[in-house]
Amino acid sequence: MHASNRYIGFGLVTLSGCLWFLACTPFDWSALAWVAAVPMLLAIDRAPTLKGALLLGWWAGVVETAGGFYWLIDTTQRFTDFPWIGAALVFALFCATRAIIFLAFTGIVCAIRRRRPVPMALAAPLVMAMCECFVPQVFPSGQWISQAWHPLVIQITELTGPFGVTALLMLVNGALYDVLVKAPSARRSAIAAAVILAAALGFGAVRMRQVDELIAHAPRLEIGLVQPNFAYTNDGDFSREEALHELAALQEQSRRLVQAGAQLVVWSEGSYPVALPRDFSADFSPDSPAMIRRGFATPVLFGANTFESEESDAFNSALLLDQAGQAAGRYDKVRLMAFGEYIPGVDHFPWLRNLLPAGIGRFKAGAGPAVLSLQQPGGQTWHLGPLICYEDLLPEFIHDVGALHPDMLVNLTSDQWFGAASEPWEHLALSVFSTIELRVALVRSVNSGISAMIDPNGRLLAKTYADDPYRHPRAADGIVVSAPKMSGGHTLFVAWGNWFAYLCAFATCIIALLVYRPRRGA
Repeated sequence: MHASNRYIGFGLVTLSGCLWFLACTPFDWSALAWVAAVPMLLAIDRAPTLKGALLLGWWAGVVETAGGFYWLIDTTQRFTDFPWIGAALVFALFCATRAIIFLAFTGIVCAIRRRRPVPMALAAPLVMAMCECFVPQVFPSGQWISQAWHPLVIQITELTGPFGVTALLMLVNGALYDVLVKAPSARRSAIAAAVILAAALGFGAVRMRQVDELIAHAPRLEIGLVQPNFAYTNDGDFSREEALHELAALQEQSRRLVQAGAQLVVWSEGSYPVALPRDFSADFSPDSPAMIRRGFATPVLFGANTFESEESDAFNSALLLDQAGQAAGRYDKVRLMAFGEYIPGVDHFPWLRNLLPAGIGRFKAGAGPAVLSLQQPGGQTWHLGPLICYEDLLPEFIHDVGALHPDMLVNLTSDQWFGAASEPWEHLALSVFSTIELRVALVRSVNSGISAMIDPNGRLLAKTYADDPYRHPRAADGIVVSAPKMSGGHTLFVAWGNWFAYLCAFATCIIALLVYRPRRGA
């Protein structure tokens, strides 16, 4: 009997894990996210022991992570030259650690509900939003990604950040669970979920109309997004001929996009094929093979490694050349990728460098977010908020950028390491939320795609494709997009940050104190 219940429990949490990752891109069965948690809640709430419940909740997270991040096996093999079995072990460790979100969720919910029957419609959204915010992640994500292509649902991000979307999903899941098990609070849970969901959607409809009105009257900038489709080596060691070939491809596409009307050209992360000194101040002369803007005079924002000396670690930078070819600004990436751009703990354990290929972990972090000013003919100035790599999906970093009030976000990234099947789509989906958090457009130049433009309402208006340059190489490409100028960062999220997640944590603590308060006469 116990074995049968155990199998049923594992079946239920496995089902929840599958429903969660199927709700997300590239599968995009997003409606499943509104019911995905119900099987897991049933399993953990009915588990005979807390230890058993924790195991079930953790396993749900393992399954959800495995289905969403399966591409890490292939990426690890490409990036580190690990054998398949080694890459699989790294992937298993990643799944096990990211599932701590679900382990913590299960522990807190069960600790509360085993003491008193707090409605799941109350406990589930508070605890999951808190856990997603406070449990560290290498690749930050959450249940909110499942609703990326539904602008009406995610407009509350302007107020709550993406954790509000997770809470909304878990509110509905919790109410459905309360109704399913015929909890005493089922009626109140259902009414509360319906009212809050309707309010969120109503807010979304009103705000989208308001923002659309602002977009309609905003000045616009035509932007050429170059997609190089280059297959970079791990250590960046390649010949002069290869460097000149890549630079020529970037310039050819830039000229084509300028002819199509681009007023600003954007190249992807690290696209300029050689490192530049930190005192770089102007484009090279026409007689130099290193000249950046050859055959076009439009401003260009491009990614390059910059260094203080040949012996020092480099910076992953975005540099802006203005109409006259002068360096108008530089931004250095702040949030470096662990085990790619830096090795955690290497200052204390230098031998860690020996575990990874040459060239890995040799970057310094920038001082902080920045705004680059682009002066357009006629005197209009655009304040560009540069984001490099995965900085466009970090809520706390987007908050810091928003405090500088950029007119538009510009993301330069690579993504070629991850293949074309899933990760580029997941990255794109997660980046959608930054536009609503700040109420500005986001343009993305991605080495192997997906280059795109997302408007201030979080709508994906233009996109290219995802390419795997190592297996299916394609010629350099690009598109021209039209972005509105809107002073960003005037939102509750930028003013108060992750207040919603902190409020969820505070409310959870209050509930825990109330349910564990000694009863009179005990």
